[in-house]
Amino acid sequence: MTWLMSARDNGFGALDVGVWRAWPRSGTYDADPYARASFARSGDLPIGLSEGISFVATTDNQGRAIDGRCITRIKGKFLPARFWTLTIYDGRGRLIENSATRYGFTSTEVLFDAEGDAEIWLSPRAHSGNWLPTGESERIIAVIRLYDTPTGVARSEVAQMPRVTREKCP
Repeated sequence: MTWLMSARDNGFGALDVGVWRAWPRSGTYDADPYARASFARSGDLPIGLSEGISFVATTDNQGRAIDGRCITRIKGKFLPARFWTLTIYDGRGRLIENSATRYGFTSTEVLFDAEGDAEIWLSPRAHSGNWLPTGESERIIAVIRLYDTPTGVARSEVAQMPRVTREKCP
């Protein structure tokens, strides 16, 4: 049971905001045993609660798995933070090899529209704007890391996260 829990999730106490899920206590002394087992198994290093928070999305806003063979748009406002990153991984949690050597965006390099929204495109082929190559990986994991954020972990304090929309699929 422990292996199953650590293989599919990061334990209890998840915070869901739309399709984005975070485990605010995973980098703290109060992390539950399943969260600790998950991080030990994966080798990932959780962000400490005082440092920030990570949100993970594996599905679009219609509940479909994010598919790297499709064109997917991540659009909206990011929660307030001094710095943030958005990185995509294949279904096994590895960076996706690509000739553009682009694996993510940071808040300092992404282009925003007039309303302050970021629009990031996930696609196997080049796309105009903020584009991340998916290498045609069938399953994509998108991770937003917010560093030095005033956003608390109470559900009422987390107002919005970008929408994930499948735009076109072969």
